[in-house]
Amino acid sequence: MVTGSSGFIGGYIVEELLRQGHEVVGVDNYSKYGPVTKSYDDNPNYTLVVGDVQDTALMTELLSDVDHFIAGAALIGGISYFHTYAYDLLAQNERIIASSVDAAIEAHKKGRLKKVTYMSSSMVFESTDRWPSREGDEREVAPPLSSYGFQKLAVEYFARAAWDQYRLPYTILRPFNCVGIGESRARGDVEIDSGNVKLAMSHVVPDLVQKVLKGQDPLHILGEGNQVRHYTYGGDLARGIVLSLDHPEALNNDFNISTADGHTVVELAEIIWRKIKGPDVPLRLVSDQGFEHDVQRRVPDVTKAKEVLGFEATTKLEDMLDEVIPWIENAVSEGTI
Repeated sequence: MVTGSSGFIGGYIVEELLRQGHEVVGVDNYSKYGPVTKSYDDNPNYTLVVGDVQDTALMTELLSDVDHFIAGAALIGGISYFHTYAYDLLAQNERIIASSVDAAIEAHKKGRLKKVTYMSSSMVFESTDRWPSREGDEREVAPPLSSYGFQKLAVEYFARAAWDQYRLPYTILRPFNCVGIGESRARGDVEIDSGNVKLAMSHVVPDLVQKVLKGQDPLHILGEGNQVRHYTYGGDLARGIVLSLDHPEALNNDFNISTADGHTVVELAEIIWRKIKGPDVPLRLVSDQGFEHDVQRRVPDVTKAKEVLGFEATTKLEDMLDEVIPWIENAVSEGTI
């Protein structure tokens, strides 16, 4: 079972599970994007339950008939989302994870549910002072300052506490900066000004692509553009997540799931600009005031996932953008993003 199955990362996870022949139950209440159509909606191995994961009785019933639970439901957004919904990200996500784990504990007692796979986040390393950030650092460095990062760290404590008290097996996975198609304008998005372009609250890749497609020149970026991110293709993330389900070394273990390649925002802007504008149009950048919790370096150590799981994220940023740019161009023309 995958909660948040109609979401951005959830969509990639469901596709990978179905590709590998699994039967999948998805749970989503369409709270972020509204009703969406997915490529796998009519797959005979997929069943969608439109429901709220905070309904513990429903969750317990569904989890009693599955082997694995990928707990992916959460409120999530880009950096401006962290500030606009600072309280909701903490309070609502706590309710979601608590009801999910309550149900999983009960379902595990009934005998079939083997394990819960928890979707954490690179934001647990928000306050780190060591790079690359390796598994275990999140428990040694200062806690995250943003409510979102703090709540994602709490997810990991839920996982370990449920094992300590109820022996509910777990795997904790920390995706880094997912890039892909399928991220639409959320119902709660508020448009913000970025130069001469108004954008809804999304992530840096779709934001920059939209600005270039809409003709913004000079191109506006947050801060000086020195922020380092490891942009990881959604299909690669899904492959790593599914790989961990039955891997014996993943049991009661945690992994960073990310590409090893890092880029600054300036480098990202340059690649996007050249992809759309070609080699001859000069790129001019303007720095807008950054947000308080815009982490300057988010750099993962990916050694553990490679050595233990045999997982590597291999898709290059340029290849991701070859898929993402046409998708966003079409979405912009249809007014869905």
